[in-house]
Amino acid sequence: MSKAALSFMILTIMALAVDQLLPSSMDTLGTVAKAVAGIFASLFVAALFVGRRIKFDPVLRQAKP
Repeated sequence: MSKAALSFMILTIMALAVDQLLPSSMDTLGTVAKAVAGIFASLFVAALFVGRRIKFDPVLRQAKP
């Protein structure tokens, strides 16, 4: 896992924790925290895809008989 993906995962968890710890009278701020958590979660998934290092050999080699 890349450092960016780890950072976005931590930020997602922190945003969800803030949402859970807010009192119920602050519904607007809770909605913002959920939206921010969704954004960070999608950035986390994107960072996972970008962080993958796939080695691809474009030359197709065939075994010699």
